[in-house]
Amino acid sequence: MNPGKARKPSRLTEKPRKVPSKGRPRLAVKKPGAATAARYHHGDLHSALLGAAERVLERDGVQGLTLRAAAREAGVSHAAPTHHFGDLTGLLSELAAVGFRKFNDAISSARAADPLPQAAFDSTGEAYVRFALAHPGLFQLMFRGERLDMQRPALQEALIASFRNFAGAVGAMRHESVNTTALSLPQAADMVRAWSMVHGFALLAQHGRLNPILGRLPPGTDVIALLRAVLVSKTPF
Repeated sequence: MNPGKARKPSRLTEKPRKVPSKGRPRLAVKKPGAATAARYHHGDLHSALLGAAERVLERDGVQGLTLRAAAREAGVSHAAPTHHFGDLTGLLSELAAVGFRKFNDAISSARAADPLPQAAFDSTGEAYVRFALAHPGLFQLMFRGERLDMQRPALQEALIASFRNFAGAVGAMRHESVNTTALSLPQAADMVRAWSMVHGFALLAQHGRLNPILGRLPPGTDVIALLRAVLVSKTPF
């Protein structure tokens, strides 16, 4: 080796560094939707989109729920909801099915909590109203037939399960079994009477139309206390 000669850099140990001529180095940027969607399995993304859609619904109402809004809330690509639900009607119908399943679970829990038929029936009515007040957007969507595909399998299944559960509560109160495919007129009358009462009460409570009455009641009387009084009272007609 010649000590007076400059040592050349080894190719193995001293590879020259490339320096960008202008500005900072460019970094690869992934699209947010694609990066987020990669975290989900197929079924998980379906559920995540429904959860996101429910949040948008409760926050912005049905008029604010679009496919793009659901995708944005879930943090996925705008094409994801179309892939899973087809169109907005499909998304709304699947979301209504989620609502009916939650509703059915609430009714089932209420019925199971009271062994006596009349008490169980009153608890069913209370659970109905509590659900409506806890999930106002979802509750209203569930009964917006013009926005839903009533033949969608998930929605059909959830509707049938809820109807059977409610019919079972009526049958228990009447001390008889109810054939949900062939109702007697008295059975149907009891079902419609009870449904009209709790559904109407729920809508009045949702829109604040009961507040003038509540304001005239003793302090501490809330909407559920009023409902309980309605359920045990005799109708004037």
